[in-house]
Amino acid sequence: MLSAVAHACVSYSLAGSAAARASSLLAVATRAASHAPRVSAPLAFEAGIPRAALALSQARRHSPPLAFEDGLDELSSDELKGLLSERLASAEKSELLDMLSKPGLSRAESTRVDVFESVSPSVAFISTSVTQPTLRGRTEMPVGAGSGFVWDHEGHIVTNFHVVNGGPARPGRGGSLPRKVMVKLHGQEAAVEASVVGYEAEKDIAVLKVDPSALPSPLRPVELASSSELRVGQSVLAIGAPFGLDWTLTSGIVSALGRDIDGAGGRPIRDCIQTDAAINPGNSGGPLLDSRGRLIGVNTMIYAPGGLGANVGIGFAVPSDTVRRFVNQIITYGPNARPSLGVSVLPDQMRAEFSRNLRRELEGALIADVVAGGPAEASLTATRAGPRGSVVLGDMITAVNGVPVRKNEDLLCLVEEAEQEQPISLTVMRSCDPDRVEEVLITPVRRQSLLDR
Repeated sequence: MLSAVAHACVSYSLAGSAAARASSLLAVATRAASHAPRVSAPLAFEAGIPRAALALSQARRHSPPLAFEDGLDELSSDELKGLLSERLASAEKSELLDMLSKPGLSRAESTRVDVFESVSPSVAFISTSVTQPTLRGRTEMPVGAGSGFVWDHEGHIVTNFHVVNGGPARPGRGGSLPRKVMVKLHGQEAAVEASVVGYEAEKDIAVLKVDPSALPSPLRPVELASSSELRVGQSVLAIGAPFGLDWTLTSGIVSALGRDIDGAGGRPIRDCIQTDAAINPGNSGGPLLDSRGRLIGVNTMIYAPGGLGANVGIGFAVPSDTVRRFVNQIITYGPNARPSLGVSVLPDQMRAEFSRNLRRELEGALIADVVAGGPAEASLTATRAGPRGSVVLGDMITAVNGVPVRKNEDLLCLVEEAEQEQPISLTVMRSCDPDRVEEVLITPVRRQSLLDR
């Protein structure tokens, strides 16, 4: 597990003047994802199209091409393929038209430009502030800035929890202070205030909401792709506001998959995407996109050796499948919507100590307590104190829906991935006795319902 990470969101000194700095930026150099292969000029064409060959020759000498009196749209797909020779023989007519209308761009560059122009209106610049009392009254203090993106037409905006919180979750961190979250989309002259619908600190996900009627144009949600289909080596794009420079595009590849990183809430975020696309403070909460402009992850952290708070080529994103699951839970069921069994478990270290004392393996999640009235009250038994200072071990969960549980984190993740209001099958070792293993069906409930008891 990687622990030497830094959140890539907070841009304190730059948050207030992002628009002014962005307007003064003349050019941003980005790494090309690929280069068009160099080809020699076509030497011969089919005898039946000498006019097209002449037109292509004229088009190369003049910019923009004016050789076709009736326009490129009037040519058939076969004629266009003849003009562009074998290099584009497999291209569709729409791609050929695009290439001839943008002669200065390679195919990869044209695709990247199209993705940015299509997705950037869906990317948001987010700033957070708190109101504090002072000797002269009350003043608004910025606590951080980051990025986000449009989730749906109803006004939901997705970002990182630590962008909204102003940093990782800590007891008392601004919790009692009035907090204001402002959202600015591409093309807006001014930011609008957003409400916080809910968040999952342990997955570093937060959901905001703006009023669509207060915006100058309709919202454009980002299209989602499944992160389960990703392959190492795929091209990726990141759009965000590094150091307050809003709507900045960077490119790279999927460097690795299945990374576990420490989340803002203190627990690991599993199966994160590692990328070498430049991610810096201010990029957090912004989208990581595939080459088609579909969401594959939410940029959240960078590897920061020695506390260096800038990109070193190792960044991480929460996978889109995880984002989809938790965002939909928050929107549908509200805050603290994660499924829960209503149990607490003994720390892994204590279970390992019992294992050494008993001189046998105890691999699983050992029940420490069961919430009264919770879904597991009638099915699971907790560990309890025995006579003369002894301990009577309770039940131990060793699998969920057939997937082995070897430590507490395995159980938490498997239960969180369960569908709302659907029963799950638990493999239970009664009183940690290997000769008493049973299958138990339990329907998890929303964590908030347990907190309300």
